[in-house]
Amino acid sequence: MSIRANLAMGAAAVWLAAGPVSAQTPAGGDQAVYQGLATAAGARSVALAPRPDGGVVIGGTLDGRQFALAVPKAWNHQAVLFAHGYSMPDSSTAVSSDPVDKDPALGLLALAYSQGFAVGHSAYDKAGVGVESGAKATLRLEELVERLGSTRTYVGGGSMGGSIVMALLEQHPRTFAGGLSACGVTDSWEREIGGLIDMRAAYNVFTRGTPYALPGEQDVARSALPTLPPAGSATPLASFQTGQVIKIAAPIMRLFADARRDPHGRAAVIIRKVSSLSPFDPDPAAFVFPLVTATLGMDDMRATFGGNVYGNRAKTYASPALTAAEAAALNRDVQRIDADKAAIAYAHVWHQSEGRFSVPLVAIHNQIDPLVPYAQAQGLEARVMAHGDPRLLTMITVPPERAAIPGAGVLGYVHCGFTAEQMTSAWSTLRAQVETR
Repeated sequence: MSIRANLAMGAAAVWLAAGPVSAQTPAGGDQAVYQGLATAAGARSVALAPRPDGGVVIGGTLDGRQFALAVPKAWNHQAVLFAHGYSMPDSSTAVSSDPVDKDPALGLLALAYSQGFAVGHSAYDKAGVGVESGAKATLRLEELVERLGSTRTYVGGGSMGGSIVMALLEQHPRTFAGGLSACGVTDSWEREIGGLIDMRAAYNVFTRGTPYALPGEQDVARSALPTLPPAGSATPLASFQTGQVIKIAAPIMRLFADARRDPHGRAAVIIRKVSSLSPFDPDPAAFVFPLVTATLGMDDMRATFGGNVYGNRAKTYASPALTAAEAAALNRDVQRIDADKAAIAYAHVWHQSEGRFSVPLVAIHNQIDPLVPYAQAQGLEARVMAHGDPRLLTMITVPPERAAIPGAGVLGYVHCGFTAEQMTSAWSTLRAQVETR
């Protein structure tokens, strides 16, 4: 429901002319003033909706990107902005219209809102890999909340959003008071995408000619299946994409089903070999999530980065799960690809962590994650120890979570498998560090 302002904008004009907004900015009550401030700050199609608790949700677009910001009635003039994670290429880029009721941050935004913080998020220019777009959209939203009256703004992000948090803290060291990364790509996209490609390449070799082979294009530098329906198709986008995921997942789930029936048979051996050559665990979800991402997202990754971020031309694949003969055969048969210098350079900007930031950062990771391996946490910690200030980094490691894989009837590790208590602890830790500096 939108509320149209019927009051004069004189007060807003006075505040904007005077420079930065002070603590006299209304605390959730004067919606006309919020609409005026948002419009003057460059927001378009601004619409306000009251919340049952007396707060207000401000929605609209900033530089063409949809955003939603919830401001509590008793606003403490602080804000928490959240950068969401990876989505399938060509899927909708819209974010929820109320970041409290439909919290994308595992409870972080709802918790912060209940404590008096304004909370919000923004859509990106594109689906798929979008660190640059996400960073720019979140930075633009920060400019808006500052004009509305925020005197201290935190940034959080999950999964790919963790990479966005690192980019913002390292590239804009004075903008945010602190950051919280949950299950984030906090080290390097070369490491993350390299793991995806190594797993897909090894999986292709060991499943060739078996019922477990992946469908579609076999080139590991290309997507296996399209993520858009063919021209003229009446199939809704979401249904089509779900069908593509099922096509990729089906042979993997058959592999694990056969391995459960015969723990010493061919399927179980394939699982052990593939897992030993990648950073992912021998778990159904830790095969499905990376392989779905690699097979449906590789074209977008190449387009976004401007080429291959990772190359394996000179790599020698080896593991204790392989005999010398098997290792030799793998290194003979595995597909080889080259990295592109321009793609690596882009990935370093958006974003390889430097380990240098000037505000507190809390990073929470599961010890086992089926999509963002714990090595991302370890890589960040090593960079901070080598180049940054270790006192600014709090690394929280929690046990892995397992849950039923939708439609599969089996358990698998959960990506970003955090409890409400764990997220509360991470947020409380960050607040304490910022407020006691």
